[in-house]
Amino acid sequence: MGSNSSRISDLPKNEYLKKLSGTESVSENDPFWNQLLSFSFPAPTSSTELKLLEEATISVCRSLVENNPRTGNLGALIKVFLSRTKELKLSAECQNHIFIWQTHNALFIICCLLKVFICEMSEEELQLHFTYEEKSPGSYCSDSEDLLEELLCCLIQLITDIPLLDITYEISVEAISTMVVFLSCQLFHKEVLRQSISHKYLMRGPCLPYTSKLVKTLLYNFIRQEKPPPPGASVFPQQSDGGGLLYGLASGVANSSPFPSSIPHAFQINFNSLYTALCEQQTSDQATLLLYTLLHQNSNIRTYMLARTDMENLVLPILEILYHVEERNSHHVYMALIILLILTEDDGFNRSIHEVILKNITWYSERILTEISLGSLLILVVIRTIQYNMTRTRDKYLHTNCLAALANMSAQFRSLHQYAAQRIISLFSLLSKKHNKVLEQATQSLRGSLSSNDVPLPDYAQDLNVIEEVIRMMLEIINSCLTNSLHHNPNLVYALLYKRDLFEQFRTHPSFQDIMQNIDLVITFFSSRLLQAGAELSVERVLEIIKQGLVALPKDRLKKFPELKFKYVEEEQPEEFFIPYVWSLVYNSAVGLYWNPQDIQLFTMDPD
Repeated sequence: MGSNSSRISDLPKNEYLKKLSGTESVSENDPFWNQLLSFSFPAPTSSTELKLLEEATISVCRSLVENNPRTGNLGALIKVFLSRTKELKLSAECQNHIFIWQTHNALFIICCLLKVFICEMSEEELQLHFTYEEKSPGSYCSDSEDLLEELLCCLIQLITDIPLLDITYEISVEAISTMVVFLSCQLFHKEVLRQSISHKYLMRGPCLPYTSKLVKTLLYNFIRQEKPPPPGASVFPQQSDGGGLLYGLASGVANSSPFPSSIPHAFQINFNSLYTALCEQQTSDQATLLLYTLLHQNSNIRTYMLARTDMENLVLPILEILYHVEERNSHHVYMALIILLILTEDDGFNRSIHEVILKNITWYSERILTEISLGSLLILVVIRTIQYNMTRTRDKYLHTNCLAALANMSAQFRSLHQYAAQRIISLFSLLSKKHNKVLEQATQSLRGSLSSNDVPLPDYAQDLNVIEEVIRMMLEIINSCLTNSLHHNPNLVYALLYKRDLFEQFRTHPSFQDIMQNIDLVITFFSSRLLQAGAELSVERVLEIIKQGLVALPKDRLKKFPELKFKYVEEEQPEEFFIPYVWSLVYNSAVGLYWNPQDIQLFTMDPD
């Protein structure tokens, strides 16, 4: 480092870094700092280069860890940075490139050092390094200022107050990177940290008034999707090509900070711009997770989105995530499915999706869909997800949420596409076959156990119970549609009649006898009318008879059941799911940061 350009490989021998990490104290007013901060080696742009940087500087960092209790040089560096940030806004307005460049370099060094400190020591030890009394070797004074807290507040103010210009872009990114590093102590613990330094600082004290503004700024970053300035527009000789980096890191911070509850009502934001950005970005886990957070925690945003007349712009990307389930990680699929479940809690949404007509859904490959309602497409995709889960992952949580979404919609089914109606009955057929197979296996297992005087194996009974719960739910969904919107769904009646033999075995089954009453009544009523019409009826003629029968069937003959309504509720300790998920996204998507995978404890790393 220093006034001359440096290569990463030269850093371990750099005289300025040696002095910073050595045994000699350096005053914050020493000219040394200007020399240290006047470096311009090419900024790392890949994980490989970032790894090389960490390997090259690890000896310097560890030397500082050892000597800082006596020298206080880390605190002096931070004070130099803090004093410079007070003039940063004015420097941006005056186009003071050199001042901004050196301030960025100070923050870059702090970020690199902080990352190693957090990785290699406990939070208590880390805090001591930031509270040593200057020039008092190894002594700790409880009344001294807490530079760690002051640094965090400064980072938040830098992110929120410095205008995002070409010359400030890099330092804004570095501030967000440093904040992510500040929060990263969680990465090095298997258990979820509920009382960390970041919680303490962000939820009380000087930083607290800025947290709402920080979330607002991060949301604006997400909305604007700012790209790096073109070559030559920045104050730095080398410009990293991190398109969307500012958003990527911001998204991670917004979801990993302990203050997502500040999103709901603490500030106003342009909902239309936010909605548009969310619709356009759903291919990424981060955007889907952000959408979930906003829908779940913010009643104002949820109300606004549900009132939109172009909900297909949001729902279609979510359906596409579920449709390509085999290409997505399970967390992304869960988030997409929960978003649908939250949306289907609203009756207005369930009605309106059947009024939106779509043409030529190219990503749906099982069948050419030249024209279909958004509601019918949603049903098709959810059913496909259930079938995929039955044959692959067998995740009961996934089943439950899929069925809950279908159940919420069932009373509002309108003009179901013939293919959607067929798939509903096909799913029931698949469940019926699986039920019969497990029942047969359970019977054989019981016979074998009795003949050998062994205790019957319980697995089949448990499997049978699960399948019967799902079958019961499917019958309730079909029944809900018949009792609430039968006259709107001739295609579902047609599918029922075409596969009426499937339901025969469940008529007298004690677990399904009550819910089968209405289904049996509808099948019997329309079968009788078709029989009266004669044999060899065309599809068109059958549908005509069904439509006539829908008017003639006395509605009071259908037994009323309680309305099917399911509400998404987070688990008792949602952080056990969300915190590892969020940090896995930060780890994999933070272009400007690198952590040694061997140090990560929070989640299992991929073999490669």
